[in-house]
This record gives sequence, C-alpha cells and structure tokens, in this order.
Amino acid sequence: MIPIESPLDVLIAVAAFVAAIGVLVAVHEFGHFWVARRLGIRVLRFSIGFGRALWRRSYGKDDPVEYVVASIPLGGYVKLLDEREGNVPAHEAPRAFNRQPVWKRIAVLLAGPAFNLGFAVLLYWVLFVAGVPALRPLIGEVDAGSIAERAGLRYEDQIVAVGGRPTETLEAATLGIIEDLTDDGVIHMQVRGVDGRERRVTLDAGERSRELTQPDALLPGLGFDIWRPRLAAVVGEVVSGSAADQAGLEPGDEILAISGEPIADFNELVSRIEPNPNAAVTLSIRRDGATLELPIVIGEAQQGTRTVGRIGLAPANRPLDSGRSAAELFTMQKYGAAAAVGRAAVKTWDTSLFTLRIVGRILTGDVSLKAISGPISIAETTGYAARQGWRIFLSTLALISISLGVLNLLPIPILDGGQIVYQLAELVKGGPVSERALLLGQQIGIAVLILMMSLAFYNDIARHLN
Repeated sequence: MIPIESPLDVLIAVAAFVAAIGVLVAVHEFGHFWVARRLGIRVLRFSIGFGRALWRRSYGKDDPVEYVVASIPLGGYVKLLDEREGNVPAHEAPRAFNRQPVWKRIAVLLAGPAFNLGFAVLLYWVLFVAGVPALRPLIGEVDAGSIAERAGLRYEDQIVAVGGRPTETLEAATLGIIEDLTDDGVIHMQVRGVDGRERRVTLDAGERSRELTQPDALLPGLGFDIWRPRLAAVVGEVVSGSAADQAGLEPGDEILAISGEPIADFNELVSRIEPNPNAAVTLSIRRDGATLELPIVIGEAQQGTRTVGRIGLAPANRPLDSGRSAAELFTMQKYGAAAAVGRAAVKTWDTSLFTLRIVGRILTGDVSLKAISGPISIAETTGYAARQGWRIFLSTLALISISLGVLNLLPIPILDGGQIVYQLAELVKGGPVSERALLLGQQIGIAVLILMMSLAFYNDIARHLN
C-alpha cells in the first residue's frame, strides 16, 4: 500500500485519479463512438461519467450528438440508436444498432478495449522515445533462514532471467517472479553474482505461493529485498508523534548502536528494528560530538500479512560507497521513433497477457483475492505516480489503460466481452437472443460487478485499517 502522508497528498491522489479515469474512459468510449459513426450507426449521446449532467452540449446539424460530462467520474457510455430501447422513426431504423449485421456490432463493441490497448501503445511509445531510466534487478538484504537464503540468493546478485525469460529491469523481474510463483509455486532464476559468474537458483514457496500474492507480501515472504544504496545511519527526518519523536531523536543524529550492538548502516538499523515491534531498546547516538543513550519503545506497523517494528524516521541522504557505478544500477530504455513502436506494442501485449493470466489464477484460487484493488488503491497509485514525475504517471496510465481494455473483454454480460458473446450466440443461433436471456444476463452481470467492486472496496479499506 502506498502511504498518503498529508492533505496535499490526498488532493493530488484525487485529482490524479479523476484525470486518469476521465482520460481512459474518454479513450474507451471514443473507440465505440468513432467506429459506430464510421459504420453508419446513429450515435445519440457521448457521456463521460454517470449521474447528473454537469455540462451538456449538442453538436451537428444533420446528425446531432449530445456530449455530456456527468457528476460521477467512474465510467462513461455511448448511447446508440436502438429499437429495443424505444421507438425509432422509420427513416432512422436502418441506422439502429440492432439492425446492423453481427460483424458491425462486434466491431463497435471491440473498439472500446482496442482503443485502450492502442492508447497504451502510444504512451509506451512516448516513454521509449523520451527514454525511461529503470532500476536493474539487484538483490538486497537476504533474510536468514528464508526461502531466498535456502535457494542460495546472495546480497548484490543480479537477476538475469526468471522462468527462462530475460529480465533487464526490476519491473520485468518482479512480473516474472509473480508469474512463475503462481504457475506452480516454484521460481526458477538465473542470477549473476558480484564475481561475474552466473548460476541457477530455485525458490520453492510450496504451499505458501497463494499467500505471497497478497499485497506487499511477495518479497518479505520470499525473504529478500531489492538492493538500494547503503546509507549511513544518520537521521534525516523524524515523524511527528512517532516512537523516535517521543524518544527525542533529532535530524542529524548518528545512530551508533542498538542495545549495545553496533550499527553499520541504515539498512542494518531497519533489520534490527523490524523483527521487534513493541520491544524496549536503547539507541546509542552521536550528537554534536557527544554520545547519548536514548531509551525507545519500538512501534508497530502492518506490512502485508506481517506486523513489523517501526520507529518513525527517515535516513539522511548520505550514501556509503557501494562499489557499483551508475551504469550497473540503472539501465536506460530508449529507442528511435520506428523501433519504439515495436517495443511499445510488445510491452502492451506482454502486459495484457500477464493481466489475463492473473485474472485466470484468481478464478482458480492460485492468486489471493486480496490482490484485487479498488478505486482507493488506484487513486493512491496515480497520486504517487503524479508526484514522481510525468514518466511514472504515463507508465501508470498505460498499465491502467491495459487493465481497462483487458477486463472489458471478459465474458461478463454487462461488459463489452459479454455483449460480444451475445452477438456470437445470435450468429450461431440465426436469430436474436431472447429478451429473457438478455435480462437474466444483465442481472448476473450486475451482480458479478457489484461483488467484484465490494471485494475491491473491502480490500482497500482493510489495508488502511491495518
């Protein structure tokens, strides 16, 4: 879960969420709108949002369309002329949606998801042309006795491949780990050590594989962290009201030891604090050349399914020498305009397939239902992305656009995919699906969506309550 730390963060999250959803819904509905118009089907209304209209205008003399911006920005719709929804003048009947051949109706329904996927390709193209700096997949601290340690992972190993697929970036490695884990509970990695030698390691999660698909549980459950530069154990910021604040820690304090045991860097401090929530310890610190002893009671926080220790401070930006160059830590994904098209298309395709696999594995029970996120988590993610810069925001927008496109193709009656199933059934049957079947399907579709949204909201709220 991404923390919301201030009222300004909340405002940014809400604004970024509304902007992202508004853009992606507009793209989706424009797909339906554009293809319907090109195929000669009458469009009556193009609406962004549901509920009371905040803005409404009609354009076009001979073929007017009503454009609406409504008060609930969680979707939108294109209203087509259809004899099943009311009386249609005889001269307009040939342009009604229900009068069109099946292939035209399917083309209109496919257009929304297709435009979302195409929009993702466009966003990735912009990113690849501009250049996207990405972290290399380097292993950080490995917990003693963990799955990772038993497999033979070591500090500063670089993940070269997962499941036989190359992993040049941290994102690619993370997705590969999730996919390999949910396949059979076993993660096959090829890693390169600091000595330059490559070796194969196998992480066997066994019966814990489903548990590790819960939010924030993957890496802690496997027992390793992502590598980050070692920072000196110097206090940069103290959270107001935290355990550190109550103990009297101040920015600039250098933490030397905890309960008499020396601290080499900030990562070591974290590794000593996290396993001991609510424990009473003594911090030895250096302040203005003097050594002080400060008693402190470690606080607690929820990290995935674990309760961990927290004292409420952030490190100063004083990196210790890691021995690694910037080229070893980062890779730049940048391509020419033509090459970026192919890379963007491949990225969109791979992400779409990954999304479908995860949905399938949720249905089969291989992935925890807690992995389903709702509007609150999406708002937090888009807000965080907006604060990190335009590259991160566009990347997040592309991911959400792909999810919107893929999920709308699911065969749920109220979604585009379900409507396509009806059209195919009509093609096989040789006649329209009965009104009773349509009504039943709509009721089932609404029930499924309500169930999914309820679960998503529950997961969002539960994460915050934790």
